[in-house]
Amino acid sequence: MERILLHICCAPCLIYPLERLREQGYEVMGFFYNPNIHPQEEYEQRRRAVEDFSHVAELEVIYPEYNPEEFFRVIKGNEINPGRCPLCWELRLQATAMAAKKMNITNFTSTLLVSPYQDHALLEGIGYHIEEEENVNFYLEDFRTGFRKAHQYARAQGIYCQKYCGCLYSKEERNIKK
Repeated sequence: MERILLHICCAPCLIYPLERLREQGYEVMGFFYNPNIHPQEEYEQRRRAVEDFSHVAELEVIYPEYNPEEFFRVIKGNEINPGRCPLCWELRLQATAMAAKKMNITNFTSTLLVSPYQDHALLEGIGYHIEEEENVNFYLEDFRTGFRKAHQYARAQGIYCQKYCGCLYSKEERNIKK
């Protein structure tokens, strides 16, 4: 069975990609790397939700140290979109590919591909660029078709569903829109 390292942004977004990857015959391992999430209490809440769901789903997940300075260093000077998000995605996908390589896992992907709120074409370009750099296969699938159903399931199961993408700036933007 071929293995794949799945970058996980949150528990609700994990549900459908995990199901699809297993249907495709992959042995899936999770990677919860999100230095962008702010504040730390929000990070901890999302991590606990992933931990709880991963136990139910029988998914092994790696949890690198939470280090928000990595995110702020990468986006410095690009805090306003559209510059911020691609840098953040690249940071997290790069870390996922590098971790996969260290573990001799030849494939990587991300739950970011399930969100209708992300730029799918840009994520695809970043993923394939990292594939070339790290020599680890980027698995691309449009997981967005399962987004609504997975989030309905998450709410019905009492799985924490966040109200913003994750970073300080997305939280502020959401508050301004309110």
